[in-house]
Amino acid sequence: MHRFVFGIARFMALLGGAVLTLLILITCLSILGRALNSGLHSDLVMGLVPGLAQGLIDLGIGAIPGDFELVEAGMSFCIFAFLPFCQITSGHASVDIFTNALPRGANRVLEALISILFAWALILIAVQLGAGMQRKMPNDFGAVQTSLLLQFPIWWSYAASLVGATAAAIVSVYMAVVRLYELLTGRVIVADALGANH
Repeated sequence: MHRFVFGIARFMALLGGAVLTLLILITCLSILGRALNSGLHSDLVMGLVPGLAQGLIDLGIGAIPGDFELVEAGMSFCIFAFLPFCQITSGHASVDIFTNALPRGANRVLEALISILFAWALILIAVQLGAGMQRKMPNDFGAVQTSLLLQFPIWWSYAASLVGATAAAIVSVYMAVVRLYELLTGRVIVADALGANH
């Protein structure tokens, strides 16, 4: 079971990494295009090679249209895509100044409690995200809210984020069950080796 849930979390993290890489590429190309467009409009370039400058401008050298909308929609997906892996590897940052002095049993109780609270919060986020997506979908009159420049339906980015949020909720429920089992049996099922302790 753990291998299956870990596989889901890992797949979501890899997918989030691929989307993040694409967003970085879009951002870099857009910045480069905007800088080139500004340079082509400069008096110096227009004075030296006006035909070439105008030809490149006419080809569409410039910022990628709707780059901000793409980054906004993509980043929300990336955040939710990384949460399942962070949850299953106990990768959330924690400050252990107080808890390091506690006995192992007390720390197990805290781990179980924190896992239950994470599960509750991530389920709530997924449910509310789903409700928000339904409000953005076409209504009875056929109207649908779209982005300003690219005119893609806003609910698409909600749907993409909901995939990651649902995976995070599933993984967090699994981890809450694992932590409760560990607390009750004293066995370690999932080690905290990858946690980010500060």
